[in-house]
Amino acid sequence: MLIRVRHKTTYTYERPAQSVIQLLRLTPRNHEGQSVRKWRIELENDGSLRSGQDAFGNVTHMLSLAGPIDKITLTVEGEVEKQDTNGILRHSLEPFPPALFLRETDLTQPNAALLDFAQGCAKKAGGSGLKVMHELMAAINQQITFDTEPTSATTTAAQAFEMKRGVCQDLSHIFIASARCLGIPARYIGGYLLRSDDTPNQEAGHAWVEAYIKDLGWVGFDPANGVCPTEAHIRVSVGLDYLGAAPVRGSRYGGADEQMDVAVTVDQAAGPTGVQQQRRPAGFGRQMGDHSQQ
Repeated sequence: MLIRVRHKTTYTYERPAQSVIQLLRLTPRNHEGQSVRKWRIELENDGSLRSGQDAFGNVTHMLSLAGPIDKITLTVEGEVEKQDTNGILRHSLEPFPPALFLRETDLTQPNAALLDFAQGCAKKAGGSGLKVMHELMAAINQQITFDTEPTSATTTAAQAFEMKRGVCQDLSHIFIASARCLGIPARYIGGYLLRSDDTPNQEAGHAWVEAYIKDLGWVGFDPANGVCPTEAHIRVSVGLDYLGAAPVRGSRYGGADEQMDVAVTVDQAAGPTGVQQQRRPAGFGRQMGDHSQQ
């Protein structure tokens, strides 16, 4: 399936900024089941974009602008060929061993309530780590309300768990904190989702997690939708938490009262014959046997 993405971000300032530096993680990599056909970043301002790679292997671009700057418009466009891999990640760039992703961060620090929750899921699931992660995903999806009203970028897993609501970022942090409590490496994934309701216009990108399962490797879990990633998920960035995988992070000098507008469009592009392929809805639930071992 060929998926087309357009992600436009506009920053405006009541008083012009004198300089802006931003680190962009907006470019996906190839791996099994994901092939980037074309991808570009377009800047409507006079500035520089320097490509690179961060410690986690994410493709990065360093954006530098000199003022006065009253508006920044950044557009990402591309097409990605996707195939279903039953949620299993293979042939990805892995600079670190899985054990690194047991490390707690401020956003994924568990408290007593999260520890009890994680242990309860493990007890209910029994058996392998894979069964426990499926139980954990289902419990988060059922108990934590997915709310499109954004919480703060610094909302912690413990705070979101207490509120029993959050955006995909918050549900992912709850999963990561819980998995690490149980000794299972877990990491944050940022990207895009082709919605099963065929709604192309979205408020933002999407987030899910990957957990390291013995004899399988990294396996994806999307607690916001209660499924493992399908061919509808485009994987872009990885980190210990949101801050390590954020699409845009940076700083500015001056520029009071910053306003940010984001417009994301994700739809299915026509294939070589001009015909769109049929796909499985993103909300389709997976059974345990769907994870094949090779």
